[in-house]
Amino acid sequence: MIEDAPDEHAIGYQVLPRGVPVVAADGTRVGTFERAIHHYREHMLDGVVMRTEHGRFFVDAPEIARITNRRVILTIDTAAVAELPPYRSFLGRRIR
Repeated sequence: MIEDAPDEHAIGYQVLPRGVPVVAADGTRVGTFERAIHHYREHMLDGVVMRTEHGRFFVDAPEIARITNRRVILTIDTAAVAELPPYRSFLGRRIR
């Protein structure tokens, strides 16, 4: 389990700044936060777009354990992150 720093606290995805580190469940930094995808019909987080040295990838909301003022912590490990789908957008939605 990844422990929070003393000055770390949960925040909403709507105020998460671009560039915050994204960390896999095993503690490895795997990228940086680029943007949140909001599901307008359901009024909730659909997922986030993460930037890595290999491009942009979509992380589905169930794969996000916690969003804090310092990082995004995933429920998946580094190996599973390597299998995430590339992010493609069309009017703000992903296309698989």
